Amino acid sequence: MFKNVVIYKIAPGWSLSLAAAEEALNANRFKPCGATQDKSTGWIEPRGEDNGPLMESVAGQWMLKLKIQTKAVPGSEVNKLVDAQCKTIEQTTGRKPGKKEKKSLKEEALPTLLPQAFSREGAVMVWIDLANHWLVTDASSQGKIDEVVTALVRAFDGLSVSLLQTQVTPETAMTQWLAAEDPQDIPGGFDLGRSCELKSSDEEKSSVKFDRHNISNDEVKKHISEGKLPTKVAMTWEGRISFDMTEALQLRKVKFLEGVFEGRPSDESGFDADVALFTGELSKLIPEMIDALGGELVHGAQGSEGEGASVEKHQSAESEMAAA
Repeated sequence: MFKNVVIYKIAPGWSLSLAAAEEALNANRFKPCGATQDKSTGWIEPRGEDNGPLMESVAGQWMLKLKIQTKAVPGSEVNKLVDAQCKTIEQTTGRKPGKKEKKSLKEEALPTLLPQAFSREGAVMVWIDLANHWLVTDASSQGKIDEVVTALVRAFDGLSVSLLQTQVTPETAMTQWLAAEDPQDIPGGFDLGRSCELKSSDEEKSSVKFDRHNISNDEVKKHISEGKLPTKVAMTWEGRISFDMTEALQLRKVKFLEGVFEGRPSDESGFDADVALFTGELSKLIPEMIDALGGELVHGAQGSEGEGASVEKHQSAESEMAAA
């Protein structure tokens, strides 16, 4: 259901009924881009059924889905139109347009060409666990993550979220796990997979990738001893879920393994079953991952520079939305 897992903490004190959440989402329902609009975001039915609820609750777990539509005009098309307009001006007036006039023509060309532009559509699933104060998104890039956070803050009054932070940074923990001589040094339930990426912190930013490889070997340890740090490490948990952990505490390429499906009826499928399975497994993995990283860092406590910057960025987005 989710290929990526990006975890936020919902600030204490925020609560909303399911009916109120549905009403808030409906006020921000997705509408396709207008003729001269280059982007549109809004909420759609997570179950995929027309005119269905925008907020689905399965065993108390809330699921919602943000749709993002963008329209882009190739720069070559803009330049082609501007060149044609410049030739017309030169032929009719005898003068060549200057830089400022060309810039103005380019700005006017974009809304002229947008109605003819092809649109791209994508959607991002969001899971809200009110009991644990988690907000989890399937966004695959920082741009989409920002879109989701902005849309949520716009829809839900009083909602404040911050990236999950831990006492030990993922980079530090992954370095220790890769350098460990004894597999027992890796927290219980977690095992290294067969790929990782390492990058140096010097000016050269040299990097090395291992894929389908034994990453507990001396070669990886040598790179670490030379100062390279992990940016991504493949891992498994309890033989049930595989994923790539990143330095930003994001899980990529999330996949359920055979252990998850043992004893599960073969005919148990569909949206509700998938949500129950996903949220049930992740509700166990996330706390163990937090423990493996030294426990949660209380919001507002001093974290690493990178973590603080990320939280500050989203707090700034929240403030801007509240001001709007």
